[in-house]
Amino acid sequence: MIIFPESVKRILVTGGSGFIGKTLLRRLLKETNLKVFNLDKCGEESDLDILNLNFDSKRLETLKIDLSNSDNTKNAIDFSNPDIVFHLAAESHVDRSILGPRIFLESNIIGTFNLLEALSSHWQSLSLPRKKNFKLLHVSTDEVYGSLGPEGFFSENSSYDPRSPYSATKAASDHLVKAWNKTYGIPILITNCSNNFGPGQFPEKLIPVIINNAINNKKIPIYGDGKNVRDWIYVEDHIDALLRVILRGSVGESYCIGAGVQKSNNDIVELICNLLDKKNTFNAPHNRFKSYIKDRPGHDRRYAINYKKISEDLKWKPKYNFENAMELTVEWYLKNVNWCNKFSKDNTNKNL
Repeated sequence: MIIFPESVKRILVTGGSGFIGKTLLRRLLKETNLKVFNLDKCGEESDLDILNLNFDSKRLETLKIDLSNSDNTKNAIDFSNPDIVFHLAAESHVDRSILGPRIFLESNIIGTFNLLEALSSHWQSLSLPRKKNFKLLHVSTDEVYGSLGPEGFFSENSSYDPRSPYSATKAASDHLVKAWNKTYGIPILITNCSNNFGPGQFPEKLIPVIINNAINNKKIPIYGDGKNVRDWIYVEDHIDALLRVILRGSVGESYCIGAGVQKSNNDIVELICNLLDKKNTFNAPHNRFKSYIKDRPGHDRRYAINYKKISEDLKWKPKYNFENAMELTVEWYLKNVNWCNKFSKDNTNKNL
């Protein structure tokens, strides 16, 4: 069970219909008795049907709101009257940010600003017991730190150096959240996490693209030489970290979240193809679908996270073995091909 302070009765999750958001909703509904609100604009990536939960439907309420609308955002905060807020709502796909950056500014910067304005007024209006335990957790990315060379790690002390419209807008939102804490006193926490993976991730993302394309006899596109490295974390470990931060983290602090698993895109493709060869034998070998394509602009070479602070201060560490978690993920997509195809577009030139 997740044990919140007694004064905490209502939790708001922005972006709760996205991949990480719906995983968080599942945990909150399963392990607490609290009222949970999902504030989400419910775009094409939103799909709560795969939650597969047995819970009192009265405990979850979805508010179809776009944070870029200030009036609607304020009304949603007034209606949900939250004690805790997890802010996950964001446009998050690098390729799409390169092709059309404006929506990333509207969602990640203006949306966060509108949320902060509404929450500042809300927090000031709370009774002292509720005000004492109120927190906003802003969920961000390690991409705000830019790109690493062959060695080294990102940490909470790393300089911001975003290199894509997506990471630039997330960096801006981080700075806004910090400023509202310093200027207005609103109690905030920030997390910067490495690449997530797991069941139910939207099909345009790296790992779903590899799996879905391979089982549908499509090319697996790999940018450049495929040696770009990411630090990977299973989504359930990320949720554990978010809950640990909201319950034990120090207000005003940032925490980097990672699992210490550095893999190149080539490594990921090879692992997934090997798993598919065992579980989807009639279509083996799946690595025959690999296709190297022109690299995208500003493609960060390497990410790696030093998660010493959250490990030592909050006693958190990842639980899942990477290979086992990847196997669970591949199995889920093999069992949910129709869901994946429902949302898939042309994924032959995306994301790897």
